[in-house]
Amino acid sequence: MDFRELVTTRASVRRYEQRPVEEDLVRQVLEAARLAPTADNRQPFRLLVVTDEPTRTAMAGAYSRKWFYTAPVIIVACAVAGEAWVRKDGVTYVETDVAIVMDHLILQAADLGLGTCWIADFHPAVVREVLHLPPELEPLILTPLGYPAQPARTKRRRSVRTLVQWGAYS
Repeated sequence: MDFRELVTTRASVRRYEQRPVEEDLVRQVLEAARLAPTADNRQPFRLLVVTDEPTRTAMAGAYSRKWFYTAPVIIVACAVAGEAWVRKDGVTYVETDVAIVMDHLILQAADLGLGTCWIADFHPAVVREVLHLPPELEPLILTPLGYPAQPARTKRRRSVRTLVQWGAYS
């Protein structure tokens, strides 16, 4: 699929088939994430891949939607703040870096025929406890990963005209 088609058709998936995702496909998704650009190439992220049923079920405490914790794979994107690049005025780019990593991951998944759903509204303390995260890892984004069980919905987006300003802001 070409890039234009990929970004046009990729949509959040909220229903997954129960068949496992082949390890080779998971590795391709993770490799795309690894290749994502990060500020000063610091790569201040870690990805946790959760495939066993008991751990996925325990993740329901972090995000209780059944389609999330029953998907065959859950990927947790964590920030490592101590590894992040910090601009001279003190602005850190760790959240931006992790977002770019996750974007690469979900686009690669879609290209392989897999579904994902970007989840930011979850209980990080539960993720931290279930996955035994060390203090330096901050869970920022979750996504289930699996084969979509239904066709993607049509995207609704604002027009470019309302989102883009050419030149100085007026």
